[in-house]
Amino acid sequence: MGAGVLGADRFHLSGVVLPDGEHRDLWVVDGVVREDPVRDAITLVGRGYLLPGLVDAHCHVGLESSGAVPDDVAEQHALAERAGGALLLRDAGSPADTRWIDDREDLPRLIRAGRHIARPKRYLRHYGAEVEPDALVAEVERQAARGDGWVKLVGDWIDRESGDLAPLWPVETARSAIDRAHQLGARVTAHAFGEQAAAELVAAGIDGIEHGTGIGPEVIAQMAERQVALVPTLLQLDNFETYAAQGEARFPRYATHMRALYARRLDTFAAAHDAGVPIYAGTDAGGYLPHGLVGQEIAALADILGPEGALAAGSWAARRWLGRPDTLTDGAPADLVVLDEDPRRDLEVLRRPRYVILRGRVVEAGA
Repeated sequence: MGAGVLGADRFHLSGVVLPDGEHRDLWVVDGVVREDPVRDAITLVGRGYLLPGLVDAHCHVGLESSGAVPDDVAEQHALAERAGGALLLRDAGSPADTRWIDDREDLPRLIRAGRHIARPKRYLRHYGAEVEPDALVAEVERQAARGDGWVKLVGDWIDRESGDLAPLWPVETARSAIDRAHQLGARVTAHAFGEQAAAELVAAGIDGIEHGTGIGPEVIAQMAERQVALVPTLLQLDNFETYAAQGEARFPRYATHMRALYARRLDTFAAAHDAGVPIYAGTDAGGYLPHGLVGQEIAALADILGPEGALAAGSWAARRWLGRPDTLTDGAPADLVVLDEDPRRDLEVLRRPRYVILRGRVVEAGA
């Protein structure tokens, strides 16, 4: 049928439905999935694989290397995510006001973490809300109001005095900020490359760690016990050599540290998985990486989680973690991806979806 079905909103799908793996017939009408036949529905798919829309659990819509971008550029970010099948995005920090996206029925659903909270001159310019530790709790209150149930801290960055990664926040300050976010009904996550910041933030009660290359056995055990989420952003970690080389002349200790963190990253994440730490797919798109790479991130995660585990991390399990419907059952929102082949056998198929269906309408159709 190809592109001629774009915008179709009343149709029948027949295929293997994931995650249960059973062949079923589904109908889509009024933006939701139905399990009983719908009159006058066209058969869109007679054979294929149907899975809940993909999740990019760490991206930055409206953010590029220089900071916030105009709405038309942010729209292209969202459309690129959609083209890759990512229909639920957790925006893990952005200075851009993207509330207008919520009014667009054709753009992915967005869960914001407000703006990155960092210390002055201890993070990328034009990205974060920059405060000293004594103002952290108040800034968490502001960003909790700006976000959708999440707050994002910058946990560590280069410290010019030590010449290496170092935490931004005293432990008790971080604990007070996390406690305040929890009182406001928000979860807290943090950028953390190194060992110390991750350990201190997990001990302080944080809900998630982004990147997490420095988590060690004790921290992993704590994360598993409390089900602290890990979003490793594997595609972004491939830039560690670039970061190391850029900083080597001035900060050789930092460069050596970054290379060591990268070298053991897969072993670190495999240990976390084996211990029961929940791991989710996030690309870190925006800033320095392009959007639309969630299929590649899921494929990279398969080396750690296995193919079906990686699929879950970028689809139904991530949806459940973010509090969104996670199965294609009667009455569920019709946000799904249709594939020609079984992604459990070949994750590369995620990079070429046959159809992407958002809010019950076909918004992307492959050739």
